[in-house]
Amino acid sequence: MTDDTLPDRLSANPRSPFYNEALLRRGVGVRFKGVDRTNVEEYCVSEGWVRLSVGKQLDRNGNPLTMKMQGTVEPYFRDAAEQP
Repeated sequence: MTDDTLPDRLSANPRSPFYNEALLRRGVGVRFKGVDRTNVEEYCVSEGWVRLSVGKQLDRNGNPLTMKMQGTVEPYFRDAAEQP
């Protein structure tokens, strides 16, 4: 993986094996079905799904409640999208 490519799967949960702090600190945006989403907890491009947090509710372990949705997933670096 080079500096300008994103992984196939990425999670915002530090306990996940797909967590990558360096990428998240750089700023990763996710476009799901053509709409920029700000509540994505995890995504997988090859399988075509995102896990979205639902409100501010937490489960019994303190993790946000999530909902898995199927569709086209397009991750991108936020700093690259802001440049003209």
